[in-house]
Amino acid sequence: MNHLITIHPDIQSGTPVFYNTRVPVKNLFDYLKGGHTIDEFIEDFPSVKREQALALLDYVQSTVTFNFSLNVQTAA
Repeated sequence: MNHLITIHPDIQSGTPVFYNTRVPVKNLFDYLKGGHTIDEFIEDFPSVKREQALALLDYVQSTVTFNFSLNVQTAA
């Protein structure tokens, strides 16, 4: 995870950004919610590698899936 996201008070005031960039992670989600593709995001933010964007989406998917599974098992 350390090579995926950086959070530092001197970079974008502590906003989570893609590692080695100044691009906020939130921008990717805003693009996708707005109907844009990952390719469009990468085109507009070329400092973010496609692999970084996909790795972030995979991480979020696995985190949500895992946490949801825990909640369902706990409720049962």
